[in-house]
Amino acid sequence: MFFDNTNAETKEELMLYRIYRQINGALEHGYHIDSTSQLSEADLNKLRWLIAETFEPEKTACEPHLKAEEIVEIGPRLSIETPFSSNAVSICQAMGLRQVTRIERTHRYAARNGQSADILKTRLDRMTEQHYPNGIESFDTGTTPENVRVIDLMGRGKAALEEMNSALGLGMDARDLEYYQHLFAEVLRRNPTDVELSQLGNANSEHSRHWYFKGQIVIDGTPMQETLFEIVQRPLKNLGSENSSLVAFKDNAGVIRGFGTRLILPITPGEPSEMRILERRVHITCTAETHNHPTFVAPFPGAQTGAGGRIRDNSAVGRGGIVGIGVAGYFVGNLFIPGFQVPGEVTGGDKPSKYASPLSILIEGSNGVSSYGNQFGEPLTIGFCRTFGQIVGGEWREPRKPILYSGGVGHLFDGHIAKETPEVGMLIVRIGGPAYSIGVGGGSASSMMQGENSESLDFNSVQRGNAEMENRANRVIRACVEMGKKNNQRNPISSIHDQGAGGPSNVLTELLEPLGGKIDIRGIVLGDKTMSVLKIWSAEFQEGYGLLVRPEQIELFRSVCKRERVNCEVLGEIDGSGNVVVEDTQNGTTPVELNLKQILTNMPQKTFESNRRTPNLKPLELPDITVGDAIQAVFRLPSVGSKGFLVHKVDRSVTGLVAGQQCCGIAQIPIADVSINAQSHFALTGSASAIGEQPIKMLIDPKSGARMAVGEMLTNMASVRVSDIADIRCRANWMWPAKLPHEGALLYDAAVAMSDLMIELGIAADGGKDSLSMAATISGEIVKAPGSLVVLGYAPVPDITKKVTPDIKRPGESNLYLIDLGLGKNRLGGSALAQAFNQIGDECPDVDNPKLLKNAFLAVQQMIDEGLILALHDRSDGGLITAVAEMCMASCCGFTLELPEVVVDTRTILPFLFSEELGWVIECQSENVQRLMSLCQSSDTPFKIIGRTAPGNRCTIYDPRKMIFEIGTGGLRIWWEATSFQIESLQMNPTCAKEEYFQHKTLFNICAESIPSYSLSFTPVATLPEVLEASNKPRVCVLREEGTNGDREMQAACAAAGLAPWDVTMSDLLEDRTNLDQFQGVIFAGGFSYMDVFDSAKGWAGTILFNEKLREMFDC
Repeated sequence: MFFDNTNAETKEELMLYRIYRQINGALEHGYHIDSTSQLSEADLNKLRWLIAETFEPEKTACEPHLKAEEIVEIGPRLSIETPFSSNAVSICQAMGLRQVTRIERTHRYAARNGQSADILKTRLDRMTEQHYPNGIESFDTGTTPENVRVIDLMGRGKAALEEMNSALGLGMDARDLEYYQHLFAEVLRRNPTDVELSQLGNANSEHSRHWYFKGQIVIDGTPMQETLFEIVQRPLKNLGSENSSLVAFKDNAGVIRGFGTRLILPITPGEPSEMRILERRVHITCTAETHNHPTFVAPFPGAQTGAGGRIRDNSAVGRGGIVGIGVAGYFVGNLFIPGFQVPGEVTGGDKPSKYASPLSILIEGSNGVSSYGNQFGEPLTIGFCRTFGQIVGGEWREPRKPILYSGGVGHLFDGHIAKETPEVGMLIVRIGGPAYSIGVGGGSASSMMQGENSESLDFNSVQRGNAEMENRANRVIRACVEMGKKNNQRNPISSIHDQGAGGPSNVLTELLEPLGGKIDIRGIVLGDKTMSVLKIWSAEFQEGYGLLVRPEQIELFRSVCKRERVNCEVLGEIDGSGNVVVEDTQNGTTPVELNLKQILTNMPQKTFESNRRTPNLKPLELPDITVGDAIQAVFRLPSVGSKGFLVHKVDRSVTGLVAGQQCCGIAQIPIADVSINAQSHFALTGSASAIGEQPIKMLIDPKSGARMAVGEMLTNMASVRVSDIADIRCRANWMWPAKLPHEGALLYDAAVAMSDLMIELGIAADGGKDSLSMAATISGEIVKAPGSLVVLGYAPVPDITKKVTPDIKRPGESNLYLIDLGLGKNRLGGSALAQAFNQIGDECPDVDNPKLLKNAFLAVQQMIDEGLILALHDRSDGGLITAVAEMCMASCCGFTLELPEVVVDTRTILPFLFSEELGWVIECQSENVQRLMSLCQSSDTPFKIIGRTAPGNRCTIYDPRKMIFEIGTGGLRIWWEATSFQIESLQMNPTCAKEEYFQHKTLFNICAESIPSYSLSFTPVATLPEVLEASNKPRVCVLREEGTNGDREMQAACAAAGLAPWDVTMSDLLEDRTNLDQFQGVIFAGGFSYMDVFDSAKGWAGTILFNEKLREMFDC
């Protein structure tokens, strides 16, 4: 029935139990349960109830269900407790099973006819899992903590340092080694510890310190006058001091001026509290980063923690921020989907990587991002997806080391914009999850080209994401910032930073600067008792923050942490010594004692040399193809076709504040390119955000590609009325193989081009990140990713209702117009059409006239302000035909395009339809055309009719003499969905994916006869003022558990209905802070309580059912 460790010699040794849950005839899950004491039959019944599928409890038992001759059992690597286990144990603790310390789940497959090898090949993720031939027999890995080592640098010289650089994967270059040799041998005159070297390797890696962007760039032997960092800062400096930026090029996010608004807030944050609508001034934050190296090594956890780390940046701005909406981007190599051809995929299919394939990165990486956001409670509302791999100019260019991009826009209360300056006596605090031996050396590893590090060290870079813990830690921060600035209960957070690369060594050292302080390493709560001091100090375990808290406020802060069930570790205090000192109170040693100026402030600038060369590019030569052939090929590219495989698995509305996201129209397909986030449930102010990125065009000309990335962001942003073009700020993220030959010069040219264009447009960057080791060694060959710039723009929106979406609104009653910012040049270089035929060409679109772009943007903004246009879509990937097709597919209608007189044959038809010059397609009705023409003429904006919308299901294209293409809109949708369907079939039940895919055409056939109408069975009316203003409103308990994320929008709904909502946690009920007798109603808020590890809300239900006090409370 269970394994009993009868040979246990001490009470600390654990007993292992197993429970099995049958999934089907060939698979069952094994649950392996560690307990500090023997479980009673009643305890086992609780566990069986918890683990069992609610409607099929008979399939769960203490004995295996599978009776095959051979069982292949696969489970997580035992060295690290999984997030599944952490949440499962939390449930057990709440249910009274306090002796349960770990629960891990394995997959047990019945191997028939010698299938074992095939099962291991297809099912085992060797980076995160292992094979258990005899099942899990013990969680004891036999590992003991390694002692701190003193490195004999004084005796062995630089050789000792070089040896440790290799052994620990520190990524130090020759200049680093020389500096630290001098520091320890000649300045400090002592040997370093391995803990100090690990800290220095992470803290001063390219990933953490951005040496390249701050370094001296030398091109063709000539030193450049500005650093890359200075170039990127130029547009903001050009705007002068009177601009919308409140925080720029510092802190964890940019901040721009927002609005005064009405928010639903707790009256007494940090305890059970009534929620009321209060006035606050709220500003807008934005940040973005990439997590490329960890996602290449292990896509799911790498992408999870990429999203998680960026979320922490949003919440660690100022003295604490509020998380808003998420952004995700994926740029991977050629997919080579089995049994399916994506046009243009020729290169690299026969040369696999030792790490994840592009297809698995796209699927598992997007699963990781989606899973994390869903569980945390952040909607993902815009993004991009692109694949590429070609031989360009004789070089293999492909993002085998992928781009996993995560961005976010949030809020910050006025009064919390600036962090307080460190003061002697301030306490050094860490909150979040316990320490695990994960992400060791992540900062150093991310700064290397893939293949430079040993594979064993890359295993150390595998991440662990626990969104439920991040949700809890975020609630602590939110409670503190909502306390405001009152003296009796003001925000106790003086300063905050998120824990990322380098772990506590980085985040706590940042907090100490410049005054210094002492830290007790044993104050950090361990999830893994085998961790050495080096790992505790430098591991990148996630979901953590470092904070400074004044001593007089620490008890208030602790009470908030206790309510949210978050570790509060008081590790030391600021002492004014100017040093970072780490003490080990377990043995009285000092593993780290370093002067902050010597390791952070006084580091010498580095010099980087590069040279320019003329690229060997070939003109685009398209085969003899029809318009239909071209459309079908282009629609199969992931950059052009449906992103349904991405949006179907992610929440796009949680928080109740999303006013604009990807999906629109009757068909609700993902084609919108701007995200709109309301600041409040009770006001119309908000923010807009949009992305631009053009890496394929950058292969032709990095300057043009950089300008086009900015231009694409602006044309996407145009569909919502922002406060002013001058208020737009951008996060500029650079992903480049910058240190390889010629690439540094290309990066520099791209940065200058971006900066110059922003100055002419009157917009500016306010921060960003760089990842400059974008190359991998594949089959002994260095494969460079295309240099890439991702521009995430964000801006204030005074009225979130002033927007237009791309879907057609009046089929058969409106015309289609083109604003062509390319002025008829129709260049095809770097286009989707070129890529579909395994080419890029030698001439790409560009922003030839920045003034035209700015004037056209302002004209479109005025059109929206006056309500003149019905729909608007930018022209970008896939060109004009893609924009028009998407607009009509979203509304289940047709179109007729009429090509201009100059377009007479294939040489001109294809460029007209597929060029990706900047511009917009606009739908409007005839009565508004004169006003639109007047606005365009006054701003010198080109504006011409290109066709009309059509009811029904036909799409036709005419040249001046004849019809050249005709198809049903449903047929276009089938082409457009083809690649998404193939990917969906690999990540969900393929039968369901197929059924959905072929329903698309059925939908259009139905709409061809009659477009469905939607109506409510009642007429909504606002709640009467006398109800809203009543003094005796019904009190409603909006109850939440660990991981709940739908409570704030539920509280807003209650307030809008005239109720008096209260914020109450399960810990409030368990610890007698309040009880249900005080309320007239209870609402169980939605979300991923306990990460839904035993199915939805099962753990929450168990907490109530198996706790006598709670059960009595709810039974009443």
